[in-house]
Amino acid sequence: MSIVDPDEAARRLAADDPTGWFERLYAAAASGAAVVPWDRGGPHPLLVDWLGERELTGTALVVGSGPGSDAELVAARGAATTAFDISPSAVAAARERFPGSSVDYRTADLLAPADEWRHAFDLVIEVMTVQSLPPSLHPAATASVAGFVAPGGTLLVVAFAASDTDGPAAGPPWPLTRAEIDAFAAGGLTEVAVEWLDHRWRAEFRRE
Repeated sequence: MSIVDPDEAARRLAADDPTGWFERLYAAAASGAAVVPWDRGGPHPLLVDWLGERELTGTALVVGSGPGSDAELVAARGAATTAFDISPSAVAAARERFPGSSVDYRTADLLAPADEWRHAFDLVIEVMTVQSLPPSLHPAATASVAGFVAPGGTLLVVAFAASDTDGPAAGPPWPLTRAEIDAFAAGGLTEVAVEWLDHRWRAEFRRE
């Protein structure tokens, strides 16, 4: 069996198809012809650390949920959790991986989200999703993520970090600059904390 190099496949596909390549990769992974490079077999460590021992209430949305591990962690802490991915194969794989899960897994497009999701979630988790899109799509994707946060709600963003003086990245991913992290505060969100942790951003915002 020939295994596809997922990074090379991503670079080729993203050049002409900035969102459709996710489905191609997840479909190939489902057939055993590829591996998903960001499937770490568990929730992201920076999300785990941020949550600590806290219990959650209210509603949560996990953006670009992929394998589902982040969504399952958030749900296990008590939040009524919705998770979405643009890839139907990713959603199917998450449901299969976590049978009986309380997470509401859906297929949806970050760049064209459901109207009822606007200002609808008490906690929004964005881990490495905006950075997977070409920089020209970052402003629209960022605004969409920020728009999910309900009044009084919190947004957590985790992304690879780039300095404002770095040259263009070959991508994907396309690491986010500090200016791009700050852009999540548009539309009524307030910055709570922005941390640089081992070349990654972990940023928290709140809608007052």
